[in-house]
Amino acid sequence: MNSRWRITLLLLCGLLPTTLLAHGVAASDARYLESVSGLQFIPYLYLGAKHMVTGYDHLLFLAGVIFFLYRLKDVAIYVSLFALGHSITLLLGVLASIHVNPFAVDAVIALSVVYKAFENVGGFRLLGFSINTKAAVFLFGLVHGFGLSTKLQDLHLSPDALVPNMIAFNIGVELGQFTALALILLLFSWWRQSTSFLNRAFATNMAIMTAGLVLFGYQLTGLLLTA
Repeated sequence: MNSRWRITLLLLCGLLPTTLLAHGVAASDARYLESVSGLQFIPYLYLGAKHMVTGYDHLLFLAGVIFFLYRLKDVAIYVSLFALGHSITLLLGVLASIHVNPFAVDAVIALSVVYKAFENVGGFRLLGFSINTKAAVFLFGLVHGFGLSTKLQDLHLSPDALVPNMIAFNIGVELGQFTALALILLLFSWWRQSTSFLNRAFATNMAIMTAGLVLFGYQLTGLLLTA
């Protein structure tokens, strides 16, 4: 096993347990958000970026989305569709008080990771299904946005300047996504220079799928226990 493959496995193994904490708002951040009122543009911007960088379910899904995208144009299209969907439901969920069971939402988010990895290994082709991948990324972006909005709705946020604060938070989320995505692209660009990329692509996507299944089981258990 060459060094690049070992590094990739270590990264995926590191992501696996932390997926269980995805979408959560740290206790210190929650206390801060509940203690402030009025326009807090920079703090909300920072916390939005922090959430995305530590949102491992987002990152696993996006890694799957761009896994076989070699042109920056294609990466931009798919990531923009995801960002659009994510932004719509994040803002709509909080500002319109549309609340969804967080375990149910996070279970679907976990399935989005499974779906993308399964698609990458050609699973749907073997089953005879043809999926509009752009539409799927947009729809799952909508679900991912609800994942965070449900967490924010559990906090007692001040209604004063809530709209601009949520816009700042969403901008931060997208900036965090851009930063994380740039790092993922650099990793993939480095790995693609090796012949091991295509040789290990199947195993890597199976590892991503496993992470999604573990997260799905965790969220489904939570859903059943709280039903």
